[in-house]
Amino acid sequence: MRLKLVIVSSLIAAVIGAGGVIAIILFVFSSLTPLMKPGAVVFSTLLLPLVATLIASIFVYRHTARRRRLQAALTTIISLLLILAAFVLASIVTSRSRPPQTPPVLQGT
Repeated sequence: MRLKLVIVSSLIAAVIGAGGVIAIILFVFSSLTPLMKPGAVVFSTLLLPLVATLIASIFVYRHTARRRRLQAALTTIISLLLILAAFVLASIVTSRSRPPQTPPVLQGT
């Protein structure tokens, strides 16, 4: 089994997938209110990690001779776990550095 290939491709997929989404959310959106409403924006931010994981798994599958399915599955699992860990870490780091935003109070009629 090519363990180095599995680990390196999983790390690259996690950095590209999670790093891209975190950068988009932190630097493009001024607030998190567009992400609270499901739509095309939320779908597109979740699509990047899945595409990066899929490309890494296909890459590992095509560049190994034996146990292709096992190594591709390991790449998928490891990269998804790393992406999830990056999302949790980013939410912890950003919640401490930014004060919580309170929604504006609406006056009743």
